[in-house]
Order: sequence, then structure tokens, then C-alpha cells
Amino acid sequence: MARGKLRIYLGAAPGVGKTYAMLSEGHRRVERGTDCVVAFVEHHGRPRTEVMLHGLEQIPRRELEYRDALFTEMDVDAVLRRAPAVALVDELAHSNVPGSRNAKRWQDVEELLAAGIDVVSTVNIQHLESLGDVVESITGVRQRETVPDEVVRRADQVELVDMSPQALRRRMAHGNIYRPDKVDAALSNYFRPGNLTALRELALLWVADRVDEYLNAYRSEHRVSAIWGSRERIVVGLTGGPEGRTLIRRAARLAEKGAGGEVLAVYIARSDGLTSASPKELAVQRTLVEDLGGTFHQVVGEDIPAALLAFARGVNATQIVLGVSRRKSWQYVFGPGVGATVARDSGPDLDVHLITHGEVGKGRGLPVARGARLGRVRIVWGWLVGVAGPAILAVLLNTVELGLANDMLLFLSLTVAAALLGGLLPALASAAVGSFLLNYFYTPPLHRLTIADPKNIVAIAIFVGVAVSVASVVDLAARRTHQAARLRVESEILSFLAGNVLRGETSLEALLERVRETFGMESAVMLERESDVAPWTCAGSAGLGRALERPEDADVDVPVGDHLALALTGRVLPAEDRRVLAAFAAQSAVVLDRRRLQEEADRARTLAEGNRIRTALLAAVSHDLRTPLAG
Repeated sequence: MARGKLRIYLGAAPGVGKTYAMLSEGHRRVERGTDCVVAFVEHHGRPRTEVMLHGLEQIPRRELEYRDALFTEMDVDAVLRRAPAVALVDELAHSNVPGSRNAKRWQDVEELLAAGIDVVSTVNIQHLESLGDVVESITGVRQRETVPDEVVRRADQVELVDMSPQALRRRMAHGNIYRPDKVDAALSNYFRPGNLTALRELALLWVADRVDEYLNAYRSEHRVSAIWGSRERIVVGLTGGPEGRTLIRRAARLAEKGAGGEVLAVYIARSDGLTSASPKELAVQRTLVEDLGGTFHQVVGEDIPAALLAFARGVNATQIVLGVSRRKSWQYVFGPGVGATVARDSGPDLDVHLITHGEVGKGRGLPVARGARLGRVRIVWGWLVGVAGPAILAVLLNTVELGLANDMLLFLSLTVAAALLGGLLPALASAAVGSFLLNYFYTPPLHRLTIADPKNIVAIAIFVGVAVSVASVVDLAARRTHQAARLRVESEILSFLAGNVLRGETSLEALLERVRETFGMESAVMLERESDVAPWTCAGSAGLGRALERPEDADVDVPVGDHLALALTGRVLPAEDRRVLAAFAAQSAVVLDRRRLQEEADRARTLAEGNRIRTALLAAVSHDLRTPLAG
């Protein structure tokens, strides 16, 4: 049987008309010929709501006696026997009278949904469990009846029922919500304009987050890579310099201009660690962006502009805020800079803001070659072969006469060796040094930088062209080999997950240890919490790293749903490693669920065994007693 669909009318405050809207929906469905009944609706003596009940079939309520008083609750069995297509159930967060079938009404609704009955229900924003503390701090009233956020988030449709504070207070003053003797007290306490405005903002933000979840799920399912500017998301590119504070504040002002704007600060470090910023300055900037309501992210990437754009498109950002380069004028010979490259490659759907600051033109370090994948030792040997090798070869060739063609081949072999060892830049340096030495020592007129024979000019030009081409091809082959090795390792890891984990052959601790070893981390911890406001607890750990109390304290954290997170300490992982880490995190959650199901099965097996022993004992005793009783 297919599960029923849940539609929820979410009220921004009591009295905005969510029950009225639900009953109106019931009348519309009945007019369309749908079998719709009222399972439970409380009109609270409001005349207009009571009138809306006319014309709708109502399931009789169940009467329960508690502490010498008679109460009525929804009769779940009667609704299941009636088996309508749609049931209207008011007050989803209501706590049932002790002795009822379930403790909470949302649990009654779950039974109806499991039976294939569509349910239309209502709930106020202040009854969501994760907002209990916030609502108490605003209104001073602690909500005793709450519903888990996940129940509302799982609803197929959530419609916000909203009303301005002024209109709601007028409804209250006219007696449309409470009895006249309670109006003055309500207007001066819970229904103050400030309280209603804050509750309204909470409801709007909660619904906006849920719509954002739907949008991300849709983009993921349909593989939409283009940016959809549904809400302003501003990515701030940080370099770790002091200008980062200016950029964060400017981005926060830009976000304030658009309703629901979000600021995401990201620092992209190279994997070799040579361009790492001051940890102290980054900590200050992280605190600043979090104080302004944003989030801080740190990823690793070889190509900073490409990594920044990939991050921005991954979070569906609409704007990027960057600082004007701190490099001096002569340093632009190494390239246009990150800001210009990002602006050039951003495309029409992503706006780039270049912000001036006090550090412009004060200089920064020289760009570092992208050779971390080869290792520092190989890079050093590449530079030695590319720069010192031609000089040594020139000294040796001065003692032997081999001809210009053979000399060029020998210098070309050094360029190829430099490319194999150190990559592109050492090979280019070798080509430049080799062409200079060929011109100076072996091309007439000797020991001059001029060339008399035009054929020699062509020969040296061909040498430089071949050297650069060979160096580029060798460097490209090295990068492709590196990528192939990464893909092979990733395939092995995913094969491991699809095998041992899914067959249940790996415990949570063993899986976390595999995560720690795979990524070279100090520790790996699976954290969980019961609700959005509950403290984090450790469900499993591996390694001897520092103890973690929350995911934000880790070097790398991967959320798994709303209440689970995989946290690792040791170092910041490159962006490409997070794809495999996300698979590990998902499988860790599966292993945790399997372990708990196994524990529940063991407890059930123990109880069943005890019941069998008890039944056998009672049967034996009753058999022994039957004979004397018969006598």
C-alpha cells in the first residue's frame, strides 16, 4: 500500500487562520468529489471556524477519563475503519491524554499515513522542537507541546499561513481569537508587536530554508550546473591577509540589501602548504564572519581561481567578493592574478566584485609552481638538471667537437630529463639556458650573442620550440598519470564500501579507522545529536587525536543529515578528497543504523527467549496442578 501524503499549514502565530485554511481546503476537496473527513478539529469557540465545519463529515471522537475528568481525543481506530481518502487533523503538536493509543498526535498521523490516508494538518512555528529555546527567549513562554522538525520537513507540502502583526492584533481586539475577558492580557503579553514580528520572521526563514532544500535536491537530481539566483549567496574569497576583514564586512552589507542573503567566506590553500596564511588571522576572520551570520569554509585546490569558482557554483552562489590584488606591478608578468581570472571565467550568471583596500600594491610572495603532485625532492632535482645540467654539459662539450646538431640533441635531452623530474617550469628554464649556451658557445660568431648564419637562427628556434613542446607534453602526461592514480584509488575505496560495508562485515570503529588511514588523519569521530539544539555526543571514534565536542572544532567535517556528522582532525583535505569522504560518511551512518538495529534485534531475541521459558514453566506448573485438582 502506498504511503499517504502529508500537507501542513504552518502558522506564523496563533490565530492567523491556519485551521480556517485547512477546513477551506477540505471543502474544496469535497466539491471535487474527494472522500474527505474531519478526523479532529478544535475550533476553540471561534464562530467563523465553527461554521466551516458544517458540510464536512466528522469522525466521532474517543472519550478518555483522566484524573476524574473526561477528555476527547482523535479516534485513530475509527478513522482507520472509515478509511477516507483525506483526513483533516488539527494541532499536529498536541499531546494526547495519558492512556491514548500514542503519546503525540503526530504519531497518530503517522499511522494514518502508513495506512495510505492523505492527511491535511496544522501546526504553529513556535511548536517546532528546534525553535523551542528561541521562542522562549522571545516570548518568555516555554512551549510544552512540540513536534520534531523532521516530521514537518518530511511533509509533501508545507504552506505558510501568515498575517501582519497589526492585522493579527486587530483580529484579537475584535474577539475573533480569544474570549473578550482574555483579549487585554493577550495583547499586552504574548501578542505584543515585537513578539509577533519575531515569530513571523522565524516562520519565513524556516520555510525559506525548506524551499532551499527542495531546490538543491532538484538541482542534484536533474544535474543542473547553472547557477539559479533564487536567493543572494555571496562568496568571499580570502587570502589570509588583513584585507579579509574589509571584504567580509562589505559582503555582509551586500547581503543585507537582499532579503535572506547569505555570506560564505572561503579560504583556498594550495596542497603543498607553501602559501598557507597565518592561522591566527584566519581564526579572527572566521569569528568575524560567524558573528555577522555567515559561514566559514576552507578547501584545498591546486588552481585557486578554478577551485573558487567550483565552490561558488557548488553552493549556488550569485556573487563573489574579492580584494584587489596586493601584488606589485612587476609581479603581473607571472599572470593576470586571481581576481582577473575569476572575473574572466565566472560567466554571465555569477557577479564578481573587486573591492579596494588598504593593502593594494604592498606586495605579496611570488607565485608557487603547481608541482606538489611530484614531490619536493623531484622538483629540486628537476631544477638542478634544468639549470645546472646545461652549464655542466657546456663545459664538457668545450673539450669535444661534436657539431651543432649533436650539441642541440644533448641539450634537448637535458630539457626532457628536467620535465620528467620537475615538471613544466624546470623544463622551460632548461630550454632557455640551453638556447643561450648554444648561441654563446657553439654558434658562429663564438662568445657573442649574435648569430651570423640564418640557418643557425632557425635551428635554435626549432630547438626552443621542440623543448617547450616536449616539456608541455611530459607535464601533461604527469598530470594525467596523477589523475588516473587518484581515480584508481577512489575506485578501490568505493569498491571496499560497496563490498564489506553493505554486507555488514565492518563495524563502525573499523570503518572510521579505515577513514583515518585512507586520508592520513589523526582521528575520525562520528558525532550525533537528538535535535538541532541538543549537544553533540560521540557514536564512534578511531585514532588518538583531540577530543571533539562539535563538528565545528574539527579540521574537516561532513554532515550526514540533520543530526549526524563525520569529523576528522589532522589536516585540511583537498576539495577532490571530499567526494570520497562524503561516501565514507554516508556509509558510516548506515553502519551506525545497522548496529542499533542489531542491538534492538538482540534485545527482542532475549525477550522472546525469556517469554518462551516463562511459557514453558507455566505450562509445566499448570500440568502438575491439574492432577491433584482433578482428584
